[in-house]
Amino acid sequence: MKVLFIGGTGTISYSSTLLAKEKGVDLYLLNRGKSELRPIPEGVRLLKADIRDPNSVAEALGTLKFDAVADFIAFTPEHIETDLALFRGKTGQYLFISSASAYQTPPSTLPVTESTLLDNPAWEYSRNKIACEERLARAYREEKFPFTIVRPSHTYDQVYIPVHGGWTVVDRMLRGLPVIVHGDGSSLWTLTHSSDFAKGFVGLLGNSHAIGEVYHITSDEWLTWDQIHQVIAKALGLEARIVHVPSDLIAAYDADWGDSLLGDKTHSFVLDNSKIKKAVPGFACTKPFSVGIQESLDWYHADPARQVVDGQFNALCERILAAYAKAWPNGSIRY
Repeated sequence: MKVLFIGGTGTISYSSTLLAKEKGVDLYLLNRGKSELRPIPEGVRLLKADIRDPNSVAEALGTLKFDAVADFIAFTPEHIETDLALFRGKTGQYLFISSASAYQTPPSTLPVTESTLLDNPAWEYSRNKIACEERLARAYREEKFPFTIVRPSHTYDQVYIPVHGGWTVVDRMLRGLPVIVHGDGSSLWTLTHSSDFAKGFVGLLGNSHAIGEVYHITSDEWLTWDQIHQVIAKALGLEARIVHVPSDLIAAYDADWGDSLLGDKTHSFVLDNSKIKKAVPGFACTKPFSVGIQESLDWYHADPARQVVDGQFNALCERILAAYAKAWPNGSIRY
């Protein structure tokens, strides 16, 4: 197969790049060629262009046609319009990377399936993804544009530690400082390693039965947010000092963090992966979070230059903790 990934070196996409290459896909990446954390593998062809500059992309593509095109960095309907203009008649399949956060929030029933209503009033990011999906559905009805929609949930790799604040949260644990967990820490969550996501995603490339279909691709491992932080702490050989802070209070201090909580992570969220397992026989997630996060920590520990602490995030945590402490007798938070 001849396949184009728009992006291809990000948290979600890079493992798919590696797996597609391993499986013998004739793979092209269209991006700016600036990734240092995830280098382009040997044998993968780079088309150096900025997808936000359609003229440069058209020049880089020339007369190329593909069996499949996957856009990992489309976030708004305008981005979809660009892709439609670029790839009409030039691909047998167009895969849009949407988001499981587009599902009804909070979900009325669990587990979530692909037929769950799309409705997220709290997060603009998710609403934009929904609008992208709706534009693709219209393109299929009007012109039979061959789309497949993929909805990842919270996906991570060795470079990305999947808690808000990333390495800075790890650094706080190492220094014995308290770490913030939203709510009471008991809501269930799904974390998926990108190498597991890739198994399902690459299996959809060139799959004629996937045209016009939607799939989420996630792990079947469910953890509470307290467990997620304690698994990280255990991998560090210590115990996390967790402080539970209401999501609304966090949102009052930081809108971006708050949107990602109120529009997604505050609510228990588990998914039924029956559909992707049927479409890609043998698909299974085999890397539990305890293993994946150990790989991430090993990657950071291998080079101190990677251990960048975000001073602004640290200061934000201290302001939130100070405000929350006022609700406790004598202004002292219990851990």
